[in-house]
Parts: sequence; structure tokens; C-alpha cells
Amino acid sequence: MGLKRTDEFRQDAVRLALTSGLTRKQVADDLGVGMSTLNKWITAHPDTDVVSKDDLGLAQENDRLRRENRILKEERKILKKATVFFASQKP
Repeated sequence: MGLKRTDEFRQDAVRLALTSGLTRKQVADDLGVGMSTLNKWITAHPDTDVVSKDDLGLAQENDRLRRENRILKEERKILKKATVFFASQKP
């Protein structure tokens, strides 16, 4: 039988998963719980006061910016490779 976690621990885990900017896998590993357990807790606390509307909005904006940053880094990497390729071409 698994370890019984307190409601406070569960709420803190949900808050961390939704606002920290870490992946759910990272949060689950850091807290020593399974991914399915963390996902169940998040599903069980969707509209509670665990995460304020401001925090949730900031977390969503943070996620969007992280995705955008990752895409821009990939594009820059591709452009660097293309620059090297075209610079090595003889006219």
C-alpha cells in the first residue's frame, strides 16, 4: 500500500505543478510521487483555490513563452547551420 499524503501536500503539489514552470514529470520526481498520482491530484483540484487566477494566468503565459523561446532557439540553430553551409559554397 502506498504512502498516504496529506491534503496540504496534495494542494502544494498541484500548485507547484501548475505554476513552477517545471514539467509534471520533474515535479512528480522531485516530490517522490508517480506521474499518474500527480495527474489525479491535478484533475481533482481544477477549480479550487489551490491556484489563484493570477497564478494560473502567469503560469500559462510562462508556458507559452517557454515554448516560443524553444522554437526560436531551434530556428537560430538552423539558421547558423545554413549560414555555414552557404558561406562555404564557392560562387
